Amino acid sequence: MFDGPQMNTDRAFARYEAIRDRLPGAGFPASSIQAENLGSLADEFDVFVLDAFGVINVGNTAIPGAPEQIAALQAMGKQTYVLTNGASYNAAAARAKYTRLGYSFDATRIVASRDVLADHMTHFAPDFKWGFMAIPESTIGDLCDNPHLLEDDPELYDAVEGFILLSSIGWTRPRQELLLESLQKRPRPVLVGNPDLVAPLEASLSFEPGFFAHEIADRTGIEPSFFGKPFANAFEEVAHRIERDRPGTPGHRIAMVGDTLHTDILGGAAAGFRTVLITDHGLFKGHDVTPYIAEAGIVPNFIARTT
Repeated sequence: MFDGPQMNTDRAFARYEAIRDRLPGAGFPASSIQAENLGSLADEFDVFVLDAFGVINVGNTAIPGAPEQIAALQAMGKQTYVLTNGASYNAAAARAKYTRLGYSFDATRIVASRDVLADHMTHFAPDFKWGFMAIPESTIGDLCDNPHLLEDDPELYDAVEGFILLSSIGWTRPRQELLLESLQKRPRPVLVGNPDLVAPLEASLSFEPGFFAHEIADRTGIEPSFFGKPFANAFEEVAHRIERDRPGTPGHRIAMVGDTLHTDILGGAAAGFRTVLITDHGLFKGHDVTPYIAEAGIVPNFIARTT
């Protein structure tokens, strides 16, 4: 785990605001409508696009009542998709996790940011030498022919041709400094498979790859390429799948459901969807979300206590 200062809601929000100029722009409603849960919004939407952490799970635990609520929506004929910035594993592995937690999602309706990144990597030579911020279980060999797991060898940081940030589990301040120093000596591409700054765990907020990517931008001037929410590439992929499954569905009948203003709500609004902020399980758990919405100017269409 990253050995930096402890993350909390206020610090995460302030950092999101500090890097706001790197995020997409969008228009928002004048105010939000309060709702209890997604079931109370069933008449408003034909399609629900669900964030993972903070909406269907927290860490490795399902949100209480969420599997039943999602199943009820599916029984009504609502289309449900998962759009996750979790990049350690591909969509098939993500589906296996959600199944263990009690959910039933069609494999083709799970969009993982890792898979959006993988599509972009085809623009590089197959033997391009990538250095990965990842865990051994991330099966980085599935993504390219010449992967290298970044740990504590300075020579490896200097030897690779580019960097891919998938998972910050096990990432340390010394490793981050090795990465920064190597990029300062020789700029190279930085691809980010998880743009999140933080993610909710059972008892804390974790540092995610986006946190480290924006530090790279601040200290080196290199602009990383981001894949996942709130960026258009992830929403274009889920919109493509919605059009495949339910042709002609207008954006106002699609709900982007998430726990974070600067990723889920901002990205959903930029994509032309209406948005639902879940408050009780993710970034804003235990906080009144009103002042955060006012400061950011990122206004969801609906605010629901729980999934």
